[in-house]
Amino acid sequence: MARWRDVKKGKVQQPKEKEAKKQTPNDDMIISASPLDRTKAFITDMFMIMMPIMYITTYVVMGGKEDFQASDTAHWITMAVYGLITVLFWIIKGQTPGFKAYDLKLIDDNTNEKPTFGLAVARYMMFIVSAVSIVGFLLPFFRKDKKTLQDVITQTSVIKLPN
Repeated sequence: MARWRDVKKGKVQQPKEKEAKKQTPNDDMIISASPLDRTKAFITDMFMIMMPIMYITTYVVMGGKEDFQASDTAHWITMAVYGLITVLFWIIKGQTPGFKAYDLKLIDDNTNEKPTFGLAVARYMMFIVSAVSIVGFLLPFFRKDKKTLQDVITQTSVIKLPN
């Protein structure tokens, strides 16, 4: 009988209210992007950003496919220009065209905002390193938060934006 009085006076919560609080998701919860969405966004970026750069480098600057294939410098310059454009997208909007197409955004874990220029450059450099290593490729499949090697090292996250 005393329990009923305590509940009625508001001293003790009813069991249904406790269960409801446990089941409601936290509004501040950040949902990491899946490796599939990240891969699709990367492929989109390759076609929208890298392909025009390669076309211009190959046929306007170098003069043809054979000259481009023979030049290691052209490959590095193409990759650097792609990196610069990607970094600019990250620091200005937090999204590349591929990220925008799949509702993804890059954030700094410490501030939950767009990354700074230095952080974005470091992340791109780590992307190059992780792209050539098996650890960098497989890491998101073994982590709960689905972070890649470049995300872990630079403390960034690719998140799925709410619809």
